[in-house]
Amino acid sequence: MSTEKMSLERSAFPITRSIQTRWSDNDHYGHVNNAVYYMYLDTAVNGWLMESTGLDTRELPSIGIVVSSRCEYLVPVGFPDRLEVGLATSRVGNSSVTYQLAVFREPDETLCAVAEFVHVYVDRTTRRPTSIPESVRSSVSILPTMSLFN
Repeated sequence: MSTEKMSLERSAFPITRSIQTRWSDNDHYGHVNNAVYYMYLDTAVNGWLMESTGLDTRELPSIGIVVSSRCEYLVPVGFPDRLEVGLATSRVGNSSVTYQLAVFREPDETLCAVAEFVHVYVDRTTRRPTSIPESVRSSVSILPTMSLFN
């Protein structure tokens, strides 16, 4: 775990999405199971995209498919924690967006996890790569740019 990640502050992410942990998110060890974080990340990115574009992104001619993801867990969380996922990008290409995400616990803003999430845009019918829809490109252009992973 790098000291850069440990010192990352909530203020570095002007755009966030709130996530309420659920009773069923906790595993036998008493904390949110690692796989559940990926649902939080997917919910944060897609919820923000729908809100920022004003469109149901599932219905666009080109849809974002997750092709890669990773997460580093720094501090355990569990129900009934309320979380905030900060959104940024490290790369916006012709057909893909690489998101950089930070999970903070509210209200103390403890950094709990950092993650990377890659969407590749594909034609919804053929599933062949295609350009990022202009509405999505416009929205992701307002996210801060940073790299949480070397």
